[in-house]
Amino acid sequence: MRSWFSLAAASGAILLAPCGNACAQAQSSGAGARPAPTSTSIARADTGRLRRTLDSLANAHRGVVGYAVRNLDTGERLERRADETFPTASLIKVSILVALFDLVERKQVALTDPIHVLRIDKVGGSGVLQFLHDGVDITVGDAAWLMTTLSDNTATNLLLDKVAIRRVWTKMDSLGLRNTKVHSRTFQRFTSVAMDSSVKYGLGVTTPGEMATLFGLLASGKAVSPAADSTMLEILAHNEDDTKLQRFVSGVRVPHKTGDVDQARSECALFELQSRVVVCVLTKENVDTRYGIENEAHLMMANMGAAIVGAWPRKPAP
Repeated sequence: MRSWFSLAAASGAILLAPCGNACAQAQSSGAGARPAPTSTSIARADTGRLRRTLDSLANAHRGVVGYAVRNLDTGERLERRADETFPTASLIKVSILVALFDLVERKQVALTDPIHVLRIDKVGGSGVLQFLHDGVDITVGDAAWLMTTLSDNTATNLLLDKVAIRRVWTKMDSLGLRNTKVHSRTFQRFTSVAMDSSVKYGLGVTTPGEMATLFGLLASGKAVSPAADSTMLEILAHNEDDTKLQRFVSGVRVPHKTGDVDQARSECALFELQSRVVVCVLTKENVDTRYGIENEAHLMMANMGAAIVGAWPRKPAP
């Protein structure tokens, strides 16, 4: 990421992933879509053994752990505290992405719409927009790409200006996800529309079960539309944070989104194996608040991801 930013700064241009063209191509061609397996003999997992492994990892963690594991093609499910609310940190940005693409589908917003980034728009934390020169011009598609792949907080706020927090709530409610809510712009709690919940949970709140449902809807083309959901999965597949569930996994396409704050770490992912497996792990009240791959929650989720991927067969090599 440092080399990318140095090049951008040196050239005086924004060298963002070309989401405008990429998103348009994906929407027209269905890029990123992975059809459900058609075989009636899809291999099933030893769910008893897998549950013991996951619960052992969760029990050893110094904090509260909730998870939801769902095989979308066999119907297998494993859950722990799946209906309990957890802070999301940046994981809630998936709901913003879905609400944005819902507006794009309705032709109320276009991915090519321009956004003028002012100094007052910039906030800290993750992302690169805060480092670019004041007055830089990007598009809605660029902001969506940056929010999802780099968890850019400035891009997130700019999109919330377009979408509106309450509209994200309405979209989640329409999908039956009534506990999944973004509270405010990032790093600007004074913009919260639910201050008590914002103080308790931070940027957003959800449950492991609801976030697993959202990823399942995306995988099935039912969150917005098959074309829009395909595009969103393609963007999520380029998320650069691979320190958690997919840390010990290689050779598998994994659309995913993570979230990190001091006492809460989270991730939801779609593992595209021989069958499609959604995994959402959320934590709170963590004792280890360090940032980096040595964090206990990161390592716990990495071991969970390896165990889950090992429980179901992968796709045959091409």
